[in-house]
Amino acid sequence: MGGDKIILDELAKSVLEMDEDLAQEAAQRAIEAKIDPKTAIADGLSKGMEAAGVKYEEEEYFVPELLLCSDAMYAGLDILRPHIRKDSNKKGCAVIGVVEGDTHDIGKNLVKLFMETHGFDMIDLGRDVLIEKFVETVKNNDVQVVCMSTLMTTTMAGMKTVIERLKEEGLRDKVKVIIGGAPISRAFAAKIGADAYSSTATEAPLTADGLVSASGGPATSAA
Repeated sequence: MGGDKIILDELAKSVLEMDEDLAQEAAQRAIEAKIDPKTAIADGLSKGMEAAGVKYEEEEYFVPELLLCSDAMYAGLDILRPHIRKDSNKKGCAVIGVVEGDTHDIGKNLVKLFMETHGFDMIDLGRDVLIEKFVETVKNNDVQVVCMSTLMTTTMAGMKTVIERLKEEGLRDKVKVIIGGAPISRAFAAKIGADAYSSTATEAPLTADGLVSASGGPATSAA
């Protein structure tokens, strides 16, 4: 177990130090050590991005450094992604996007990856997504789950507006809404009428699975 921790720490370090080569090497060592790729991502690469985010908030890192950190994270992801075992049971369809005004999509991309490997068909709207785009996608597709994220307090209100528009269009009862991101909390989710809050990318598909199962959707097992 100690060896696993060393590898996970190396993965985190590679991202924090913007070292793509180290990220790839550590990811390969994780595979050889038979560390679950999801664990390598969640407890390795993601931890590095979280640490980089702290440095950004403390003004030790700036946008160029964050971009280089994300490049290192994706370099590691490229090695780990093919080794993630996919759930063959289809859990339904989910739409995911970063709300209007926010262009930070690293967290969203990780949630999408874990949702896909858990058996969800994903419609990825990307970042800075217009409110009406979420509504149109639910209206025009057989969607069971709406996933919204943001890293900015100034764009949090957009999540509430999406939910309100879904209600106005008579679509709210059709879907479960999950929200997440650094400034988001369980209390905020309850306040705006979301069905759930997910604090991590690995938690999101389990939360979605449980919600869809409880509503009698296509999921086969509750979280």
